[in-house]
Amino acid sequence: MNCLGHCHPTPVRALQEQSEKIWHLSNVMTNEPALRLAKKLVDSTFAEKVYFANSGAESNEAALKLARRQALEVHGSDKTQIIAFNQGFHGRTFFTVTVGGQAAYSDGFGPKPGDIVHAEYNNLDSVKALISDKTCAIMIEPLQGEGGIVSPTDEFIKGVRELCNQHNALLIFDEVQTGLGRLGSLYAYMDLGVTPDILTSAKGLGGGFPIGAMLTTTDIAKHLKVGTHGSTYGGNPLACAVSEAVIDVVNTPEVLDGVKAKSVLFVDGLQAINTKYNVFKEIRGKGLLIGAVLNDAYQGKAKDFLVAAMSEGVMTLVAGASIVRFAPSLIIPDEDIKEGLARFEKAIAKITS
Repeated sequence: MNCLGHCHPTPVRALQEQSEKIWHLSNVMTNEPALRLAKKLVDSTFAEKVYFANSGAESNEAALKLARRQALEVHGSDKTQIIAFNQGFHGRTFFTVTVGGQAAYSDGFGPKPGDIVHAEYNNLDSVKALISDKTCAIMIEPLQGEGGIVSPTDEFIKGVRELCNQHNALLIFDEVQTGLGRLGSLYAYMDLGVTPDILTSAKGLGGGFPIGAMLTTTDIAKHLKVGTHGSTYGGNPLACAVSEAVIDVVNTPEVLDGVKAKSVLFVDGLQAINTKYNVFKEIRGKGLLIGAVLNDAYQGKAKDFLVAAMSEGVMTLVAGASIVRFAPSLIIPDEDIKEGLARFEKAIAKITS
């Protein structure tokens, strides 16, 4: 979320300046920060239209509703199936948590939204077994985050795009976690040779300030007519002003190329640690979204590594019970990476001693 770290001066300045102008207005009107931000997103991506929300879950909710509405109006009432992937994560609303393939997050709330099925990530045959002309959309993360920092194979991601083409289904990329430079390009799809029909963005989009966006083409967007969906605070001037400032910083060769260079430094450091302590079976991920997969001796103990690291003054994350996840600021100084890894090594030494 804090893709530019703590209190980066550019978004701070944008927030301060906008706070002295206008905070909120009726959603029957628009505002200059929203228009500027939408134009920058359109100019930088495949998209022609942008819908603003307050979070990744809301952006994904909008994308799923749009896919269902587009299918209804273009193809008829039988085209409602949504395919997603086991261990995916798309938010905490009831629709998005059902589409996310983790029962632990969706069970226990009563009857779930219907006509949602799940395939296996990186298994194209499992998608082929489910897809039909009744499929309206496939929702996928271009790198699974919560599901274990799993990158798609080239054959798989391009195969999913082709299956969508064959069955007139929309391809939705959930780039809430992978977007805004996290993997070394503004959005992950840009490095995959695959263009989605709908893309969702949040987290890094605001540098920690709540904002989300759904991006798509004019032809698809027209099916979400005025009144069919909306948001009281989506596209508010404060959030859009901050987000515009974040994009101005991130969407530069200096930052995006820096992410790729820092990724190498990070991975090399983790591998050096593993050579000494032999706690990881694999280091995976891309850019500055990195997962260290614990080996069999430490299965299920990712939280222990997080707690131990915290005691050494370094913050990590987990992705499931057996993967330690790293997602630092995109502009973290190299010296801070080295210091953080040194502290992480001290934490590992405590666990393994």
